[in-house]
Amino acid sequence: MKNQPTNILQFELSPLVKAGVLITNLQNLIGPGEHDFSKPHRDTHYLLIIATNGRLELNLDFKEVAITAPAILFVFPGQVHHIIQFKELKGWVITFDPALIDSAFQLVLEKGFRSPLLLYRQTAFYQQTVTLLDLMEKLQSGVPDSYSGRSIQALLAALLSFIAGQIVTEAPDKNTRESRGVLIEQAFSQLLKQHYKTWKQPARYAAELAVSVAHLNDTVKDITGTSVSTHIQQRSILEAKRLLSYTDFNVKEIGYEAGYDEPVYFSKLFKKITGFTPLQFRQQFRD
Repeated sequence: MKNQPTNILQFELSPLVKAGVLITNLQNLIGPGEHDFSKPHRDTHYLLIIATNGRLELNLDFKEVAITAPAILFVFPGQVHHIIQFKELKGWVITFDPALIDSAFQLVLEKGFRSPLLLYRQTAFYQQTVTLLDLMEKLQSGVPDSYSGRSIQALLAALLSFIAGQIVTEAPDKNTRESRGVLIEQAFSQLLKQHYKTWKQPARYAAELAVSVAHLNDTVKDITGTSVSTHIQQRSILEAKRLLSYTDFNVKEIGYEAGYDEPVYFSKLFKKITGFTPLQFRQQFRD
């Protein structure tokens, strides 16, 4: 594959977005638009996809995800994705500014949407979700007034709360009783998203959370099954995989972008985690 872009294609919120929210009918989204959804890219905002009919296949951070309606899928800021194919697709996609999502909902949704959330048409949850979406679309397409934006934001907050409640109900976490541990793990996840490039040592996260390194590691491992160090490495290597696949940066530059100044160490770590050297991974992906 030649003529790779110099960086991963990234899209900001559309100029059509008002008050930080845009709800679009999926039948309109898949036609000609502001950018080509079939090409790998990432966004600075959230995408909430609700399919009520048909099928959608997309690649999401190197995983092929298939949605058979009815279902809900989140695409989070920074995730590289593109549409592979679709058939008879109906429903909505909501684009919204990250500033509009409550931090508590954010954590629940990010952990709950590692795969699509399947819906069932006969349930009250499905019917109420469709009602909220239909109301949001009507408000957006109607004659705006001074409170239209706030009304749509309020409906979005209600929808996210509704979905978060469904996730917790369907998949109760045995660790929720240990609220202190859950809060620590959630706070660590938030810090990791923000600082994985520069905070490479578990001690830095432990100090920020005012706990010992041993307690942080035991807590995170008990809840997720993975150590703090492994989480840090995996998050860094994910960004490296994105850059290897979709840019023409050399290995040294990619290691630096992932937070590693020493190319040899970065290459060894990459192979340890993926089973491939950086160049082998790039070649395999492009072939």
